Parts: sequence; C-alpha cells; structure tokens
Amino acid sequence: MDNNNDISVLRARDFWAALVLIAISAFFLWRTSFIPLFGSNRAGVSGASWYNSAAIVPLGVFGALFILGLVLLITAIRAGGAKTALTAVGIGWNRFEAIRFSTIAIIIGFYIVGLVPRVDFILCSGLLITALIYGFHTGNPRRMITSAIAVFTPAAYALAVHLPQSEWAAPHDDDWLTLAVWIILSGLAWLGPRDAVARAIPIIAIITPIILVCAMAFGFRQNVPNRSGLIFSQIQYQYYVNIRPIWRK
Repeated sequence: MDNNNDISVLRARDFWAALVLIAISAFFLWRTSFIPLFGSNRAGVSGASWYNSAAIVPLGVFGALFILGLVLLITAIRAGGAKTALTAVGIGWNRFEAIRFSTIAIIIGFYIVGLVPRVDFILCSGLLITALIYGFHTGNPRRMITSAIAVFTPAAYALAVHLPQSEWAAPHDDDWLTLAVWIILSGLAWLGPRDAVARAIPIIAIITPIILVCAMAFGFRQNVPNRSGLIFSQIQYQYYVNIRPIWRK
C-alpha cells in the first residue's frame, strides 16, 4: 500500500510539474512571437529569411519544453495523477517537492538569463543537459541541489563579470569556468551508480548541442548565440577555412 501511495503522490506531482512547465514554456513562446519569424518588409525590401530569424532558437527550445510538458501531463492523467492531484495527497507541499521545483527554476532560469547570452552555446547546453539528467533521473534531492549549484555558479559569475552586452564576447574566462564545472559534474555522474542513463550522459551532453549548433549555424544559417564562444569559434574557423573550401572547389 505504501508503494502504491508513493506512486500516486509521484504522479500527482508530475501533474503539477507538467502544468508549471506548460505555463512557463507557453509564456516564453508568447514572448518569442514578438520576434519576426519571416523577416520584415521595409520600403518594399524583404528582410531576412525565416531560417535567419532570431526566433528560431527560442521557438525550438520552448516548443520542445511545451511538448515535453504535454507528454508529462498526458502520462500523469492516464496514471491517475490528475485525480490524486486534486486531493490532499497531491496538493500537500513538502520539502522534496519544494527542492525539485526550486532547483528546476534555478537551472532553467540561470541557463537562459546568465549562460546563453554570454557563454559558449555548446558548453552551457552540455552543462544544462548533464545537470537535468544527473539531478532528476533518480529523484535524489542531493543531486538536484548539486545540479542547481553547478548551473548557478558559472551563470552567476558570467552575470557579475560580463553583465553589459558589450562584454558578452569578452575573454573566455566564463567559458573556462563552465567547462570546468561541466567536467566536475560529469565526473560525479560517472562515479555514482552507473546505469545505462548515467553512462549515456556524457555522450548525450556532448553530441546533442554540437549537432544542434552546427545545424543552426551552417545548415539553416541561423544566428547562434555567442559565436565567439570558446568551442564554437574553433568549429566555425575550421568549417570556413578547411571544410567549406573542399566542396566549393
């Protein structure tokens, strides 16, 4: 009975978490809608094509979060989470639930506000993926707090040292700090209980942002955040100097 009750409470919390995730992603999708997607037309001259719009990245990120929230909501409802959530069992606010919501808010918030504009996109996205998988895969509160600290530390440093937009392309001290924190967090994930997910964390965290940023920059010609970042600047240099001339000949 205790096990069934724990599952019911978990599904109820998934229900509330899905609603929060849908609300947050819907808000940012609404804000992104103010950015022209298909370019503008000024004095009869058409603006940039849709794939060059600055709205592509946030639309993709928050669109994916919105879909994830819908999937989580449907799963919770099918498992009885909605019914339980509307009872005292699901509504109860405890320490574990507070930690989970607050750490998710810290990770997502500081990633968007502090890391994305100032830190290499591959580094900060890899750190985000590692933090989310490591922190919330097992539901361990200590891991959640560790992941939140891992994202907060370089983001707070970047905000404090490179707050003005004129300094976003400054020396890569915040990139190096993010890389160091990412390596440490990956080491913690690797040294812990190594199930299939734990073994896949480094691979997913490295390959996913590289594929995404290369597709945006070289496939869709999208404006990548912080093109002068530590890793992307090297990828961009190798692409235009060594790779692109091969097929242009």
